[in-house]
Amino acid sequence: MINEGAKRYSEMTKEELQQEIAVLAEKARKAEQMGMVNEYAVYERKIAMARAYMLNPADFRPGEIYEIEGAPGEYFKVRYLKGVFAWGWRLKGTGEEEALPISLLRRPVREES
Repeated sequence: MINEGAKRYSEMTKEELQQEIAVLAEKARKAEQMGMVNEYAVYERKIAMARAYMLNPADFRPGEIYEIEGAPGEYFKVRYLKGVFAWGWRLKGTGEEEALPISLLRRPVREES
């Protein structure tokens, strides 16, 4: 059943999003402690979505390559953005297009020469 009084992340203020993330993080921690792997994964995805709404999609550019948070050594090339999702494909992947919340994208650290 859908929680009728709940706001969408897109309707929340930054402070409300931060509070939601704190609540979700606590639920994720408890699920992890209880060994509820699937529930933990759901909370982690919700946290990523809430964080995405705290970012500016204009900071992410089509054609750029970003490291995927939580997947060291995996990179994602952005084709276009739609809302808080970056559409593109994983490098070294199948080449299949997918969407990731922008909160999962990090600029790769470049080595200084």
